[in-house]
Amino acid sequence: MDTFVEDFHSKQDVERMQYEPFGRTGLKVSRVSFGTGTFSQLYGDLDEAEALESVKVAAKRGINYFDTAPFYGQGRSEEVLGKALRQIPRQAYYVATKVGRYERDFERMFDYSAVKTRESVEKSLQLLGVDYIDVVQIHDVEFAPNLDIVIQETLPTLEALRSEGKLRFIGVSAYPLAVLKEIISKAPGRFDTVLSYCRNTLFDDALKDYIPFFEDNNLAIICASGHGMGLLTNGGPQPWHPTDQQMKTVCKEAAEYCKGAGVELGKLAMYHCIQMAGPATFLAGMQTTALVDINLDAFLNGLSEKEAEVLAYLKERIITKINNTHWEGVELKAYWAAMKEVK
Repeated sequence: MDTFVEDFHSKQDVERMQYEPFGRTGLKVSRVSFGTGTFSQLYGDLDEAEALESVKVAAKRGINYFDTAPFYGQGRSEEVLGKALRQIPRQAYYVATKVGRYERDFERMFDYSAVKTRESVEKSLQLLGVDYIDVVQIHDVEFAPNLDIVIQETLPTLEALRSEGKLRFIGVSAYPLAVLKEIISKAPGRFDTVLSYCRNTLFDDALKDYIPFFEDNNLAIICASGHGMGLLTNGGPQPWHPTDQQMKTVCKEAAEYCKGAGVELGKLAMYHCIQMAGPATFLAGMQTTALVDINLDAFLNGLSEKEAEVLAYLKERIITKINNTHWEGVELKAYWAAMKEVK
């Protein structure tokens, strides 16, 4: 396995991990991958020492794909991940970051210009402490004033940076699946990876309809946030979660049922998510070693009889109560309304 390092890895764990071809890139990535949106204020106060340890433990146990973005804590996530990666042999991991989405303030949230794209990648290289980034993804392209800006400015800038050796592969992310299909169709052969999040969960299985299209385009499919950005965990979502109150209420009922049964909803959600065929890797936000253990346990060991029973009950009796299975358009509407006010 290309990322195995003899004196660093736990050989037993690496042998149990599954590594999948990453689209046409030639890379092989761990079936479970590590998201660091959690390394920011978006997910509450961060215990940095614990976060650093969680990255190291994950890497030693065979996770070789780590994802971050400038938007996560305005560089905080990249900075913390960079500190962790300095303790890990470069051969042992692939690191992915993003461009396009930056700050929480609406006016400065998005910038898909060529100048900002180059500046962002240079800054990411510094914060991550690497000579090159394996994958740079264009973040949440549905927020661009139009996709032409992404195709005419952001994408060519990343291609130039790739030719300079500063990045290896180029990806795209968005919440609306139709937008992903549209931009991939408009720039055939120019993307290597596609990231879809919260679209393969206990309440939304829309990703499955797009898998054939992504596969036809030889893209590495990254399936992120099987936990629905915290909705499907015993702890519940953050206050900013964009979904409606009805979904939050049903997911809370599911969490309460799990707590009563002594089961972690997050493990059931991860287990359900990773059953899908097609994605190369399943990306989960983690900021503690306990979460690394839970997500790896779901993949490596599956569910106990009791956990399987609880999951079956949730699928039959609770999750089915959800009215709207997604929140597409909610954030977009809020963003453009806010931008109108600014002008």
